[in-house]
Amino acid sequence: MTTNAGPGSLAVTPTPIDGMVLFDLPVHGDARGWFKENWQREKMTALGLADFGPVQNNISFNAEPGVTRGLHAEPWDKWVSVATGRVFGAWVDLREGPGFGTVFTAELDPSKAIFVPRGVANGFQTLEPATAYTYLVNDHWSPDASYSFVNLADPTAAIAWPIPLAEAEISDKDREHPRLQDATPILPRKVLVVGAGGQLGRALAAEYGHAAHIDYADRADLDLTDPGLPTARHWRDYGVIINAAAYTAVDEAETPTGRTDAWSANVTGPAALARIATAHGITLVQVSTDYVFDGTAPRPYREDDPVSPLGVYAQTKAAADAAVQTTPRHYVVRTSWVIGDGHNFVRTMASLAQRGINPTVVDDQTGRLTFTTDLARGIRHLIDSHAPFGVYNLTGSGEPRTWAQIAARVFELTGHDPARVTPVSTDAYYAGKSGIAPRPANSVLDLTKIQATGFAPADQDTSLTAYLA
Repeated sequence: MTTNAGPGSLAVTPTPIDGMVLFDLPVHGDARGWFKENWQREKMTALGLADFGPVQNNISFNAEPGVTRGLHAEPWDKWVSVATGRVFGAWVDLREGPGFGTVFTAELDPSKAIFVPRGVANGFQTLEPATAYTYLVNDHWSPDASYSFVNLADPTAAIAWPIPLAEAEISDKDREHPRLQDATPILPRKVLVVGAGGQLGRALAAEYGHAAHIDYADRADLDLTDPGLPTARHWRDYGVIINAAAYTAVDEAETPTGRTDAWSANVTGPAALARIATAHGITLVQVSTDYVFDGTAPRPYREDDPVSPLGVYAQTKAAADAAVQTTPRHYVVRTSWVIGDGHNFVRTMASLAQRGINPTVVDDQTGRLTFTTDLARGIRHLIDSHAPFGVYNLTGSGEPRTWAQIAARVFELTGHDPARVTPVSTDAYYAGKSGIAPRPANSVLDLTKIQATGFAPADQDTSLTAYLA
């Protein structure tokens, strides 16, 4: 029996199949036998392997050489190794996309292991008696999972099995698997957009469309505060959750009822999603706000500036940011002055201009408009580009303006006299009014970090012109 029981060193080699990597494992032997670290999370993730979170360990014992199994693609990741004996392994990419049909083969003994991504078909042929083929998986086996298969003898894959298949021990079921051209592609893990009925949710639907792996949910479909949320869906099927749901009634949040509702929607829900994301290796995207800052800084706010929320709404959003940052795979996207396809400041100003009403607008709060189309585009960019996880500012670009300046620009772009807008201080505007939440005077967010990922936020004036057109 071959054991290759030399000291070796832990090393990783990429393969032609995207995301699949072959590991050399140190095997330490003496007269008694040998020992190896078959799976060592800290060392292997340090070499670039995804922390895929295995939950089940399976072993296939094969008594004789020539036992051939596969090719099976399951909706979970696998860490494949050999405990005793030797195998010829074969893998075929059955994931939907340009890599479909890519083949890789390698011989595995105890000194080798391979990470097989979700959707890559796995097969092997034993080369020695008493071979134990082992694999860790990051989801529990289920008969209801979506599997795909390809025939061991497929001429397109053209796998050069060391022992001819006519002489091999193969189950009838495996012999009947379809040819590669008829194999069912495995779709990507799903993307779930929560808060699909809101302005950002609708923009995300326009950005992503309605592919089979994109799910949209509003509160009627998925209540984030429901204690049953952890079992509401088969979460291992999801790769990304984008939380576009939020309580945004800034002034109403200052009331007793509003305070309760704001904490429930803005903190309880995201915290529950963070626990689910951690448990199932999901990337969680949380949309945050400039309100987490008190607005007193003399410069644009950076992602690493300490938060200092003023009102109840601001406090709930800051708390949600902290909760979401506890899950390893997260993007907290801070934005400001969001404009979408619903009721908003720009539409209000355009309506006032058309109706001959001259508004008074605050001129001591400064920021940039963010259009939901650009926000959705930026969120997708972070996900698709695999940008480093963390907090990102994402607003429109260009010269910051006050609300009064933006109102005047709306009047100008709609063919009305911008001088009809009267600037006023925040204190004067809200004088005599109660229950008003404090607003940050400086809402300008520094965009350097997201620009470094290759994303160019749209100029707010260009977006405003197009929006009004």
